[in-house]
Amino acid sequence: MRAEIIAVGTELLLGQVVNTNATFLSEELASLGFEVYYHTVVGDNSDRLETVLKLADTRSDLVVLCGGLGPTEDDLTKQVVAKHVGKTLVRDEAGYQKLQRFFEKREQPMTENNLLQALIIEGGTGLANRTGLAVGIFYQAPTVNYLLLPGPPNELKPMVYEQAIPLLKKQFIQEEQLISRVLRFYGIGESRLVTELKDLIDKQTNPTVAPYAKPNEVTLRLTVKCTTASEGQQLLDELEQVIMNRVGEFFYGYGETNSLANVVVDLLKDQQKTVTAAESLTAGLFQATLGSIAGVSAVFPGGFVTYTAATKHAFLGIDEALLQSKGTVSRECVEAMAQHARNLAQTDYALAFSGVAGPDTIEGQEVGTVWIALASEEGTQTIRQFIPRNRQSIRENAVMTGLDLLRKQLLKKQ
Repeated sequence: MRAEIIAVGTELLLGQVVNTNATFLSEELASLGFEVYYHTVVGDNSDRLETVLKLADTRSDLVVLCGGLGPTEDDLTKQVVAKHVGKTLVRDEAGYQKLQRFFEKREQPMTENNLLQALIIEGGTGLANRTGLAVGIFYQAPTVNYLLLPGPPNELKPMVYEQAIPLLKKQFIQEEQLISRVLRFYGIGESRLVTELKDLIDKQTNPTVAPYAKPNEVTLRLTVKCTTASEGQQLLDELEQVIMNRVGEFFYGYGETNSLANVVVDLLKDQQKTVTAAESLTAGLFQATLGSIAGVSAVFPGGFVTYTAATKHAFLGIDEALLQSKGTVSRECVEAMAQHARNLAQTDYALAFSGVAGPDTIEGQEVGTVWIALASEEGTQTIRQFIPRNRQSIRENAVMTGLDLLRKQLLKKQ
């Protein structure tokens, strides 16, 4: 089955927004057995979108459009597609009810243009939007199928996983199926990972191995073509074992939407352990990362942001003599931060971060110098890193390193 992706939005053409949806959709469609041959970006213009649709009809079985389903004047995707297939727009009752509830809860009047978000193509199937208001649409024409998705990734991805993929699997049953498995790695760069697996990548046939560099980590997507799920899982298991024998020390979890923070929170919950943090370099980024995970309050009661020597003394009670003699960017300081934070918060673990994010040196320490400490009942582990990157990358990498340090300590307890 041939597919193509049309991203709609003038902001994409102007470079104001990066088209990450195309990459995501290509990966997911490929896993379903669709061959994605074309990516197109078109602005918010009905004539140009119609031209693109006419061309897509001649070469693709499935046309996926993302963006332009909202309530504003430049949101015209569903209107153009409906006219293109000779249909009208009708109300999706479930979407309409959600719109009403949304505005009622906020005690705000619903303007007329918001009703556009609850319209679908006559004869089509509405796709519920769990994280937004614009309903998605699947419409089957005699020779072409159209899948209309919202533009914001936080709306598009849940809709794809929860609505579109099950629907496409049901509509397009194939004798052969593609099964994918995503392995996630931290602490090894893409170039080294590819080098370690070079022979597997060069000689791949079925299953295949595809590396992807992500911010501060690397993933591998293993994909197998098979006739039965059990056959496919066995082939993936065999390939995964070969990979683990080579780079398993850097593996931390599975899944396209997983994260190191998710894995750590799950481990803490499973072991009924708690963690706090004392942050200088990262200025609360570690705690914000934990806070983005639902249910984290069960394992994270709170923490400290101590950006200066004065707050390290005032908030954590660190001895001023230590701060003056050893400095704030030192092993002694970061260990004291972790130990004092753990005692104050009465948690099982405490992570502390200190360092130099730039642009200037601190206490004679180079930009990129990072100290991280993990305190627990077994004692305190401390590591020093040098990360010669920009300010934000230094802070983000430090958080990932802290999470991985905690993950490894928790695994020892299993």
